[in-house]
Amino acid sequence: MQYESQAITQSGLLALDQNKVLRNTYMMLAITMIPTVIGAFAGMAINFSFMAQSPVMSSLLMFGAMMGMLLAVTALRNSVWGIAALLGFTFLAGVFLGPILQVALHLKNGAQLVGLAAGGTGIIFGSLATIATVTKKDFSFMGKFLFIGLILLIVASLANLFFQIPALSLTISAIAVMVFSAYILFDVSRIVHGGETNYVMATLGLYMNIYNLFINLLNLLMAFSGERD
Repeated sequence: MQYESQAITQSGLLALDQNKVLRNTYMMLAITMIPTVIGAFAGMAINFSFMAQSPVMSSLLMFGAMMGMLLAVTALRNSVWGIAALLGFTFLAGVFLGPILQVALHLKNGAQLVGLAAGGTGIIFGSLATIATVTKKDFSFMGKFLFIGLILLIVASLANLFFQIPALSLTISAIAVMVFSAYILFDVSRIVHGGETNYVMATLGLYMNIYNLFINLLNLLMAFSGERD
């Protein structure tokens, strides 16, 4: 009876810790949207015409800057500076939304498409996060498949920087929507089951899923529903 009581107590404490991490993650995720929006407005005010002259180099520089900030957040994840680095990263991510938002808003229905992409991202995230939380099913088995899919996406995206094939770009976006949607299930499940106990890293993972989901949904919407002058 004593061992059973201890086991029940430990299980209860573990559940409380997991709920705390999930709660803190959602709270931090909501906060990260503030610097993202500010960064996006700043990005829309920047003239990115230089990217047209050297799209490959510009994209690689942006990718390098994002990776540098990601490494900074990872290195500082156990201190208060990790939160500062995370907010700095989300601001930079917002700035880098500038080019795609500028293209979208030059369409007749651009504002509507941005709203649809944002709303669609919110619905997908809310639905999948709820499934992972309420069902408490362990989706950790998806990890290896998703990692392979992510690597293939990165390779295909880098290759398309050189080839600039519209059909491939749309295919990449469609696959990316599926991959990052699945990553939401995977990442929330990891938090629920105690696989991720650092809420800074948990927030970073979910933020990247939401960010990439939004960009690729917007790409698809612009391609299939964009109204040009």
